[in-house]
Amino acid sequence: MAMVLRRGISRGLVAATRSLSTSFEVEKSTREGKPINLFSAINQALHIALETDPRAYVFGEDVGFGGVFRCTTGLADRFGRNRVFNTPLCEQGIAGFAIGLAAMGNRAIAEIQFADYIYPAFDQIVNEAAKFRYRSGNEFNCGGLTIRSPYGAVGHGGHYHSQSPEAFFCHVPGLKVVIPRSPLQAKGLLLSSIRDPNPVVFFEPKWLYRLSVEEVPEQDYMLPLSEAEVIRQGSDITLVGWGAQISVLEQACDAAAKDGISCELIDLRTLIPWDKDTVEASVKKTGRLIVSHEAPVTGGFGAEISSSIAERCFLRLEAPVARVCGLDTPFPLVYEPFYMPTKNKILHAIKETVSY
Repeated sequence: MAMVLRRGISRGLVAATRSLSTSFEVEKSTREGKPINLFSAINQALHIALETDPRAYVFGEDVGFGGVFRCTTGLADRFGRNRVFNTPLCEQGIAGFAIGLAAMGNRAIAEIQFADYIYPAFDQIVNEAAKFRYRSGNEFNCGGLTIRSPYGAVGHGGHYHSQSPEAFFCHVPGLKVVIPRSPLQAKGLLLSSIRDPNPVVFFEPKWLYRLSVEEVPEQDYMLPLSEAEVIRQGSDITLVGWGAQISVLEQACDAAAKDGISCELIDLRTLIPWDKDTVEASVKKTGRLIVSHEAPVTGGFGAEISSSIAERCFLRLEAPVARVCGLDTPFPLVYEPFYMPTKNKILHAIKETVSY
């Protein structure tokens, strides 16, 4: 039976059924594990998913030999080419096949090699997967569908290998969107996503595949979806982010602390349905909010958070909600340092907001 960290049930109704990922507090001693990086944590989660459920399948471009980021290494050798296999270079076909497989009661774990190339599958994900349960009156569903894809900056990806398309899918009722910040989070959240009775788009920060290392339990465990985590307590201002941007926000918090500013940092983890209550409680305490993400600022998911918190906390806000995000341009290559929401940009926004 899977060990599950922290008690929590998805607070939002994405479909006719709720997430079944109820979680329980686990003693600190049982959380100990070997230090591994993020892609190895993803690999562990996929091994466990295939081992614990004979209905689970992993497929996508090049996953048979381990994938371009090595996340599927060893899966085909252990579980066979009937359950772990390569697909044609056709994202629409990958998503369509995954929807059909999940609709037959299986666990379809599809990989889109880069989030930048998920757009050919957009129609299948948005018009088929997200609406399958609703349009059939809950007679049919593809809740066993998880679509994994690396997203975000990598340092040298340019405009075709660095995009952050999460906001597109956050606009779609019927989908869940999950983004982990670290190896421990990635393993637990991926297993919860695979076992959730709703289709999930799971974006993995490619920047952190090898850079992010922490102790991860080797055994099976799950983390609750739609439950944000306050990873740093503070009293002057609230910072909200997800994925790779969390480490940048942590650096800004450390820098602000040297100037006597106490920052509260929240990792959203699940973007849809997102944990409004945790963010609201924090902002009512601090009176200030900054949201930061790599995606362009216009229409980014930070706009939704900003609007919702302004509605919920209007009388408690001491300053306008600030957003520190990517620029409204295609993702540049040589100008990437100017595009990215860096520590210094966030620190500047913190000081301006606190002194407003």
